[in-house]
Amino acid sequence: MPLQFADRLNNVETSAIRELFKLLGKPGIISFAGGFPDSAMFDVDGIREAVNQALTEEAGGALQYGATEGYNPLREQLAQFMGSKGAQQVAADNLIVTTGSQQALDLLGKTLISPGDKVIVEGPTFLATIQCFRLYGAELISAPIDGQGVKTDELEKLIAEHKPKFVYLIPTFGNPSGAMLSLERRRQVLEMAVRHQTLIVEDDPYGDLYFGAAPPPSLLNLSAQVPGSRELLVHCGSLSKVLSPGLRVGWMIAPPELLAKATMCKQFSDAHTSTFAQATAAQYLKAGRMPGTLAKVRSVYAERALAMGNALRRELGDAIEFTQPQGGLFIWARLTGAGGKVADGNALAKSAIDKGVAFVPGAPFFCANPDHATFRLSFATADVARIEEGVARLGQAL
Repeated sequence: MPLQFADRLNNVETSAIRELFKLLGKPGIISFAGGFPDSAMFDVDGIREAVNQALTEEAGGALQYGATEGYNPLREQLAQFMGSKGAQQVAADNLIVTTGSQQALDLLGKTLISPGDKVIVEGPTFLATIQCFRLYGAELISAPIDGQGVKTDELEKLIAEHKPKFVYLIPTFGNPSGAMLSLERRRQVLEMAVRHQTLIVEDDPYGDLYFGAAPPPSLLNLSAQVPGSRELLVHCGSLSKVLSPGLRVGWMIAPPELLAKATMCKQFSDAHTSTFAQATAAQYLKAGRMPGTLAKVRSVYAERALAMGNALRRELGDAIEFTQPQGGLFIWARLTGAGGKVADGNALAKSAIDKGVAFVPGAPFFCANPDHATFRLSFATADVARIEEGVARLGQAL
C-alpha cells in the first residue's frame, strides 16, 4: 500500500536552491550561491574556551535536560546582548531560546496560522519562510520592496485589504534583498501595526553585520517610541551569522501569551534547544568576545561586498542593476536586458554553471508574481580574488 502523506505537504515543494546545490560539486566552481557565513571567520579559540568553561563551571547543567524556554544563564546573557544594542526593555523572561531563528518561524506557524489564514511577506523574502508558512496552510500575500525595504504605503493598503494574521519582515539587510528599511519606514510600520492592530514579525539575523554606520534602530528598539506597538511585535534573533550556525542558537521575543503558546509547541517538538550549545553560547557572550568578533567579520564582509559591487559594475555594466548593500551577506541584482542580453535569472544560472560560477536565481524568493530577471549573489564565503574571478566568469556567461 502506498504511503498516505499529510495534505499539508501539497502546499510545499523541494527548495529550488537545494536542487542547485547538487550542481556545486563540480570541480573549480566559484560559488556565490550559499547563504552561509565564512567558516574562516568563526572564533574557534573563543568557542573552545567557552566549551571548556561550560564543562568546568556547569557540566551538570550543560549536559542535562533543560527548560523548554531556554537555559537561564543564556537567557540572561541574550537579554544583556539585546540591551547593548539599545533594546533596554528586554528581560530574560521576555524571550525563549530557539534552535536557530528558523525554529522561531516554525513556532509562529504552529501557534498562529490556521489553513487559509493570510500572511503578508516581502516580495522577495527568505525562501524557508515561504515554505514554512505554506506548510501550515497560509495564503501568502506579497508586499513590494525597493532599495529601502518594504514600500510602506503599499504595505498599508495590503493590510487594510487582507487583514492578515501577521506581517513578516526582515527590515535590516534582508535575505535575499540586502535592503535596509529606512528609519522613517520603520516608524510607519509600527504606527500601522497599532492603527490596524496587526502583529508584525521582525526577523533580524543580519542586523549586526553592518559595514559603516550602524543601521537604524530595530523595530523592537523603536517600539518604545510608538505607544501600543510593543504588544504587536515579535522579534527573532540568531547567533548563526555572527558566531556559528552549528550551535543552532536563536531566540524569540514576543508578547507573554504568544511566548507561552510557542513554549508549549516547542516542548512537543524538541523538548529544548541543546543545553550544551546554549551553555557554550552563554559562556561566549559572558567572556565579552562578541564585539571583537563582530568588528572582524564586518570589516571582511565590507571589503568583499565592495569588491563584488565594483566587479559587477565593471564586468556587467548596464546589463545589471542593484543597490550596493550596507551590510548583510547578499547583493540582490536585476538583469535589465540592455544590449539584447539575457534577462532571465534562471537561464543565466545554467550558463553560469557551465562557466564555473554559481548563484541563486531570484524567482523562488517570491511567494507570488516572481520577477524572473532577478538573482541573489552572496559575497560572504569567497575572498576578493575569487569574487573578481567569479564575476568575470559571470560576465562571460551573460
